[in-house]
Amino acid sequence: KQWYQRRVRASREEVSDLLSMNQFIDLVIPRGSSQLVKSIQDAAGSIPVLGHAEGICHVYVDEECDREKARRIVIDAKCDYPAACNAMETLLIHKSHLTGGLFHKLIDDLKQSNVKIHIGPRLAMLLPVAPKPLNTFSVEYGALECNVEVVDSLQDAVQHIHNYGSGHTDVIVTESEKASKEFLSSVDSACVFVNCSSRFSDGYRFGLGAEVGISTSRIHARGPVGIQGLLTTKWTLVGKGHTVHEFTAGDKRKSFIFKELPITLPEELGEEVAEVVEEEEAES
Repeated sequence: KQWYQRRVRASREEVSDLLSMNQFIDLVIPRGSSQLVKSIQDAAGSIPVLGHAEGICHVYVDEECDREKARRIVIDAKCDYPAACNAMETLLIHKSHLTGGLFHKLIDDLKQSNVKIHIGPRLAMLLPVAPKPLNTFSVEYGALECNVEVVDSLQDAVQHIHNYGSGHTDVIVTESEKASKEFLSSVDSACVFVNCSSRFSDGYRFGLGAEVGISTSRIHARGPVGIQGLLTTKWTLVGKGHTVHEFTAGDKRKSFIFKELPITLPEELGEEVAEVVEEEEAES
C-alpha cells in the first residue's frame, strides 16, 4: 500500500463523498476544532477516526501545593495558547485555599491575563458575593475563558474530572507524593501530569517527532500520536510443513517454545528461522 497526502479546501459535500470511500481509506485523522472532529466522526461510518472530540483539561491545585508553582502552571496552562486542545478549561481548587490567600492570587493572575472566569455552583455558594454560576462544565472554550470550582478533597477532584473531563490531559499541583501517586493512578485520561502545565501534552514535546494526531480513544494509540502510533503488526511464519495437530494430539506431541528472534531482512528470514528451529529441535 502507498500513502497519499493532499491538502485541499473542500466543501461539506465533498468531505462526505470522500468519507464514503471506505474501500480505499484505512484511517482518518481530523485536525481542527471540536465541531470538525465530531462531524468527521459522525460521517466516517465504518472508517476508523483517530481523534478527540473535545479537550476539556483540568488543573487541580491540591491542599499541599507549592503556591508559586501553582500560579505559574495555571497561567501557562490557560494562557500559553488558549485555542489548543491541551489548554486548561477548568481550574479545581482545594477548599483550604479559599482562606489561605492562594485562591485570590490565582483569580487575580487570571484576570490580569484577561481571562474571563466562570464560577462553579459550589464555589458560588461559598463566596460572599458571586456572579451567577455556570450551567455546565462540559465546555471547551478554546479562548481566554475558564471555569473555577472548589473541591473538598483529591477524591472529589478526581470524581469531578471523571464526570466532566474528556479524557485528554489533567494535572495535579502538589508536593505530596501520596497525592501525586493517587492522582496518577486514579485519573483515567490519555495524559496525567504532576506539577507541570497541561500544554506539555504534545507529540513533539513527548519526543514523537511530528504529531500526526491526538487520541482520547482507549483502543490502539492514545494521547499524542506520532508515526509509530499509526503502525500495526504483521505476523509472518516460515515452517517446514508444520501442522497444529503435531502440537495438540498424541503422546509424542510437540511443545511450543517461545524465543525472541532477531529482526532480519525479509530475504534472510527463512534461513534464520530454519536455523532456530533446528537448534530448538536438537535441544529438545
